[in-house]
Amino acid sequence: MDAAARGGRALSDDPAIATWTPDDGVRRVLIVTAHPDDVDFGTAGTVAAFTKAGVEVTYCIATNGDAGGSDRAVSRCDMAAIRQREQRAAAAEVGVTDVHFLGHPDGRLRPTIELRRDISRVIRQVRPERVLTQSPERRWDFIFASHPDHLAAGEATVCAVYPDARNPFAHPELLDEEGLEPWTANELWIVGVPEANMAVETTSTIERKVAALLRHESQISDSAGVTALVMDSGRASGREAGLPEGSTAELFRVTRIP
Repeated sequence: MDAAARGGRALSDDPAIATWTPDDGVRRVLIVTAHPDDVDFGTAGTVAAFTKAGVEVTYCIATNGDAGGSDRAVSRCDMAAIRQREQRAAAAEVGVTDVHFLGHPDGRLRPTIELRRDISRVIRQVRPERVLTQSPERRWDFIFASHPDHLAAGEATVCAVYPDARNPFAHPELLDEEGLEPWTANELWIVGVPEANMAVETTSTIERKVAALLRHESQISDSAGVTALVMDSGRASGREAGLPEGSTAELFRVTRIP
């Protein structure tokens, strides 16, 4: 069934934003972000929609989150442990139980060959058909989306999707020492870019997104403000996607990779 018949719009034929439908055949999704809570601010409504449709979702968090929070009385080692607990609790709110922490230092992430290898390892382990990640391109209109760690995580993930994870000769230790066969993920979804071509409606899941975000107690001091921000942003994305008034959505730039 083509996109038009499902109520969406073909990405290659129509510049408008298509709408995701749960009958697209994708059963496994990997989401890679820099920090604990990034996935919840960016895509938790989409994750809840995926898991509601029976899609298996895995998180891969690149840093340990130890530079988060503002309480100087909390040791950085303790903060890393707190943020891992919070992320697992947030994941459970949207139906995710498989969470990988790569453990790179928070605030010092770079798209190194080692980070590319670590993400490629998870791709080969999870074998996703779709990978979601943060944009590797800086946004001057919304600088908060362009934390250096976000840019690094996005760049390394794009490189891991193509060409690293699919290439048997990239990171040979993954195959030779760990027995991880190459894997090709055919879809790359980027969040936080202005040129979106895919929307996931989150009207029925946005409350679960808010619940996930509020699990990050060490990072969020104004729960009412965060809730209002999420709702306002979701409605703005819904309008941009052409959804009915009052609907909410999350927006992505989707690239198909043969």
